[in-house]
Amino acid sequence: MDLVWLLYKVAFAAGLLGLSLGVAAYSTLGERKVASWIQDRFGPNRSGPMGILQPLADGGKLFFKEELIPGVSNKFLFILGPGIAMSTALVTSAVIPWGRPLSIGGREFPLQLADLNIAVLYVFAVVSLGVYGIMIGGWASNNKYSLMGALRASSQMISYELAMGLSIIGVVMLTGSLSLNDIAAAQKGWHWNILVQPLGFLVFLVCSFAECNRHPFDLAECEAELIGGFHTEYSSMKLGFYLFAEYVNMFISAAMMATLFFGGYQVPGLDSLGLSQNVAALVGTAALFLKISVFIFFFWWVRWTLPRFRYDQLMALGWKTLFPLALLNIAWTGLYLALRGFK
Repeated sequence: MDLVWLLYKVAFAAGLLGLSLGVAAYSTLGERKVASWIQDRFGPNRSGPMGILQPLADGGKLFFKEELIPGVSNKFLFILGPGIAMSTALVTSAVIPWGRPLSIGGREFPLQLADLNIAVLYVFAVVSLGVYGIMIGGWASNNKYSLMGALRASSQMISYELAMGLSIIGVVMLTGSLSLNDIAAAQKGWHWNILVQPLGFLVFLVCSFAECNRHPFDLAECEAELIGGFHTEYSSMKLGFYLFAEYVNMFISAAMMATLFFGGYQVPGLDSLGLSQNVAALVGTAALFLKISVFIFFFWWVRWTLPRFRYDQLMALGWKTLFPLALLNIAWTGLYLALRGFK
């Protein structure tokens, strides 16, 4: 590995980190703006023009707020929990292909930090570790409401990650690869997986809400029942880490849905325009972020539209509805491939 390649990878990793944090910060502003629009009221509009500096004000407030650690808590695990939640949320972006390779000085530089041939498994493995941050934080707080939130998070993870994992088996069967780069490349033109995997996408979409602890599946932090849930005892930037991790997970979930089912960076008809490699790569990246923005808006819209599920309804939906539907999608995909092979 030469120095130029190493510097590119370091710069790209730093850019991904800044991008994830920036999207998380301004997703809070975007969600509050959408909420105000849906509820016909004013949103944040005091910090900067149209409230554009509100995320900076919120971040500064979290940094300078008093930091409290309960005397009866396990201090080491109490501090470790938010770190696990935040770090696992950030590292998942490493395997997502953000666009076609760029050509600079006769060399190609991929817009992907690591092209793993098991990228799908990597994402699921890292996301599965993220729930430990919630469980550890809830248990270490030595608070019954926090513990209840941690227990809910663990049972929710088991219920929904199983259906979520099965929902993308159809995509893997169609592509024949676990590499996200291969999956995106196979959807060139209008060969988007959503056209033959609508059921798999629906299951993945619903499971993403539960995976991100987003309303209407935010039972781990249900303020109506558990005060603040697993983060009841947290303050200052430890609480900020938990909140930021939720928005980073939402960003990554949107990127995964766009890549797995909606072509990722692929734009139908782009190659016929005769654009240069770099221009085509930038257009593809812009298209990917447009798709991501649509899904993030959908996350916001659902939060301020649907009522929260009861916990028994949440578990029943995961085991009695989504799990069978994910199995049905695998059977449908096998039948589709068999019929296509006969042609």
